[in-house]
Amino acid sequence: MSNLLFFRRSYAYRNAAAEMMRKARAMPPGPERRAARQLARALRDLANTEAWLEGQTPRPSSTTYEREQPRRAAR
Repeated sequence: MSNLLFFRRSYAYRNAAAEMMRKARAMPPGPERRAARQLARALRDLANTEAWLEGQTPRPSSTTYEREQPRRAAR
């Protein structure tokens, strides 16, 4: 991370996620890029959770973990 001073932990995580996503987008397609993007997503989720714990935002929605609609077969 850079030498910025963050007053809230969630801001630091959000900044780290944005930096990691920028680095990942600059990489050529492959397993390293995929891993970097997954890390960026995990940092973003951590920032959202930390913000909720700090009372900054309403509880994050769990759209990722909701039940998905079953896929229908192509006709």
